[in-house]
Amino acid sequence: MNITEFKRRRKQLMRTMDKNSIAILPTAPESVRNRDVHYPFRPDSDFYYLTGFDEPEAVAVLIPGRKHAEYILFCRAKDETKAMWDGPMAGQEGAVEDYGADDSFPISDLDEILPRMLEEKSRIFYAMGCNSDLDHRLSEWITKIKSKARSGMQSPMEIVELDHYLHDMRLYKSRSEISTMRKAANISATAHKKVMRKCQPGMMEYQLESEFRHSCAIKGARQQAYTSIVGGGNNSCVLHYIENNNELKDGDMLLIDAGCELDYYASDITRTYPVNGKFSKAQAELYQLVLDAQLAAIEQVKPGNHWNQPHDAAVKTIAKGLLKLGILKGTLPNALKKETYRKYYMHRTGHWLGMDVHDVGDYKVDGQWRELEPGMALTVEPGLYIPKGTRGVPRKYQGIGIRIEDDVVVTKEGYDILSKQVPKTIEEIESQMQTK
Repeated sequence: MNITEFKRRRKQLMRTMDKNSIAILPTAPESVRNRDVHYPFRPDSDFYYLTGFDEPEAVAVLIPGRKHAEYILFCRAKDETKAMWDGPMAGQEGAVEDYGADDSFPISDLDEILPRMLEEKSRIFYAMGCNSDLDHRLSEWITKIKSKARSGMQSPMEIVELDHYLHDMRLYKSRSEISTMRKAANISATAHKKVMRKCQPGMMEYQLESEFRHSCAIKGARQQAYTSIVGGGNNSCVLHYIENNNELKDGDMLLIDAGCELDYYASDITRTYPVNGKFSKAQAELYQLVLDAQLAAIEQVKPGNHWNQPHDAAVKTIAKGLLKLGILKGTLPNALKKETYRKYYMHRTGHWLGMDVHDVGDYKVDGQWRELEPGMALTVEPGLYIPKGTRGVPRKYQGIGIRIEDDVVVTKEGYDILSKQVPKTIEEIESQMQTK
């Protein structure tokens, strides 16, 4: 993203704000891993979305219509000694020249300068509950302003949830955002194909996780969007399995849910295939059912349809298929009404995707499922999970968990599958796995 993109976003947000208002956005705090070691820093997504600034200890302030400066960035002052240890920092000069701030102050001056900016403002746009330290300080600043009421000082009358406005903006991806997400999906696609080729009985789950991460890292995506799920056999039936420490066995299925993060945008892709590279008849029957459900769901991703239509299509396909295989009993209307399929398919068919792997944005508006519009990005990921020992299910289907997930963008004509490079038909997968 270039500096113009971030400026456009700030202007768009400020157009929704009152002239006599102020928005305050802190970045994420640094987190200690142990002793004097920190986790790798990642800026808060909302903060970065508006600023493009990726250093810790920073607060962005937006004041629409302010003559001197509408966008003020509080950040660390340049410290040559600290830079010798941790690398260069932007400082106040860099905040203006490199990141487009109208003005910048040291973060150490926040308590002195920001309260003065709050004076005479009627509204504060702020996300309460996301940063407990700044929540407390903001409360103290407002209290001090109120104490000046006798001298004619007016304190802010209302704190407005910034999330509501900002998250609706983030729901609609720009061309540059979609381009970045496509690159992330392509990097993850290459990694998934590599893992397919490497997979064989006797390997450990964590070895394939390592192969995936390595493939992403050498293409510039050093961070994963989430902890990879690499589950063989019965582990594939655990939705959020992340131990990844078991041996892969001949005859088992492998579920791998993994995606890289590139320039703070996530990919999220799941594929399932036999450890030995060849589907058994039972594995193929369940797999084809999930694939049919996914294809039916993707066809419902288009402008004018609502959020739940892909899920409805997937559920109907899976319920019908389970009845045909004898795993469910009764009729399709009864299975849908009583949701008997939920024993084997218990999660939703997708979620919003963007800077966060489970991205922001309302799924319902005024109590109704949100209508899909161009620029929205989502995952489509139906699944089936039949752990060992499941009563009433033939043993040949037990110990099999299947999920197929792709990253999809709503277009004017329908949809664009960003992750389409990853094989997912039975024939494509078997062919890929035979290419060593």
